[in-house]
Amino acid sequence: MSVGLLAVVDDILTAALKASAKTAGVVIDDAAVTPQYVQGITPARELPVVWKIALGSLVNKFIIIIPIALLLTAFAPWVLPFLLIIGGGFLCFEGAEKVLEWFGVHHAKEDDGPRDENKLVFGAIRTDLILSTEIMLIALASLDADFGIWMTLGALLVIGLAMTTLVYGAVALLVKIDDIGLRFMKSPSRRVRRAGVRVVASMPTVFRVISIIGTVAMLWVGGHLVIENLSETFWHGPHDVVHTVTHAIEVAGPVIVWIVETALSAVFGLALGLVIVGIITGITRLVSRPKSDAAAH
Repeated sequence: MSVGLLAVVDDILTAALKASAKTAGVVIDDAAVTPQYVQGITPARELPVVWKIALGSLVNKFIIIIPIALLLTAFAPWVLPFLLIIGGGFLCFEGAEKVLEWFGVHHAKEDDGPRDENKLVFGAIRTDLILSTEIMLIALASLDADFGIWMTLGALLVIGLAMTTLVYGAVALLVKIDDIGLRFMKSPSRRVRRAGVRVVASMPTVFRVISIIGTVAMLWVGGHLVIENLSETFWHGPHDVVHTVTHAIEVAGPVIVWIVETALSAVFGLALGLVIVGIITGITRLVSRPKSDAAAH
């Protein structure tokens, strides 16, 4: 009995490890996107906020994504591409808004004081829902079709827990590196103090770079989701363009092909995101105009 149980656990862990390898790209994107949500809050609240977001990510995976994915895969697999198109469009929208902010275009008034923690956590969990959905669906597609429902569920639970621990462990380390630098600065060793000064001085630049990487990751993942799932539903145009370009440069090697494909997905994501931003801004203005006119009267 125990030998059989150990064999089942070993099969689940082996399958989870293989499937996790295929989600690496999105996991890296998730780790790059999340730290920007923690910026602007007081240092004492950084780790509690990361913990709240991590718990929200587990809820996303265990309570929402995995049950729905298994049910839809079994009874309505045709729905999944449309859900992923909506999720990808949301990521494109968020990424485009951040790009516009780089150029001084703000769509909402922001306070100079501390950021609202509840809104921050909600926004991070909402974005995590999209990224976690792709992680879990990639993992689900990587598992053997004859694996069995319980074995599949076990592998997905292991993957969800491992990916959440990896991503938010890395995020927690990133947001507390400056505190580590401050402790180094109090060391009796002059060399350690200098290292601490360098760490603290470099963190603003590090977070700016992470913010840029996170925004590009949103656009890339969102654009990729929309392109791939549009091709599975009703429009092959964007996918055909990407395929034609990457096929033409195959001789340059897989790394160059991946870079070009990623860049095309990000450009498509930015274009789609800007369109969505324009539509939402127009609708918001139309809705708010009657209220403004009524207030004026």
